[in-house]
Amino acid sequence: MNSTFPNISISTERLVLRPLEEDDVPAMAAMMNDEQVAAWTDVPQPFSEDGARTWITEHAPAERTAGRGLDLAVTEFLTQRLVGVVQLTKADWHVRSAELSYIVAPWARGEGYAAEAALATAQWLFGDQKFERIELRTAADNTASQQVAQKIGCISEGVLRNACIAHVRTEDGTWTDLRTDFIVWSLLPEDLEGAGEQLAESGGYTSFPEWN
Repeated sequence: MNSTFPNISISTERLVLRPLEEDDVPAMAAMMNDEQVAAWTDVPQPFSEDGARTWITEHAPAERTAGRGLDLAVTEFLTQRLVGVVQLTKADWHVRSAELSYIVAPWARGEGYAAEAALATAQWLFGDQKFERIELRTAADNTASQQVAQKIGCISEGVLRNACIAHVRTEDGTWTDLRTDFIVWSLLPEDLEGAGEQLAESGGYTSFPEWN
């Protein structure tokens, strides 16, 4: 049984999801230094280009080859610019489940890219890799991330109380931890039925061609 994710590229109407490359270092560093990314993720702040390079050349390949997960750059089809990252983590090859997360660059928000990339990843994971469950966790106050989960058909399963650490700016400009709840979402293959059409109706998605 396969226990390592392949080096793949996934195409949607507007996006290409592909392996991270060293050319992505400047854009990734800029994206990870954004206030919203700092608030809702555990990405170190400030995030340097050296940190981005280590992620791209060491962390991401190691996670993939070990079968633990997969990091994909989200790029615009027309401009090829980096607009986000999609991650699969905590892959369980026996249960065929993984956790999905997404980050969208500040210069690309409001375009529906997170939902489009997440849905494409889910369709590939269920169809090509025969996974049976995807889990998402969103901070209780992160309404934007929760809307993405709802758009792609996720079902809310409950709350993990006090299980999430978010980050807020202090008066002196530094970051401090803030405990909050996690909302747990799940996505099963049958939940994807009609998800593409719902995104199209909301203006966030058109149609998926065949995968590359």
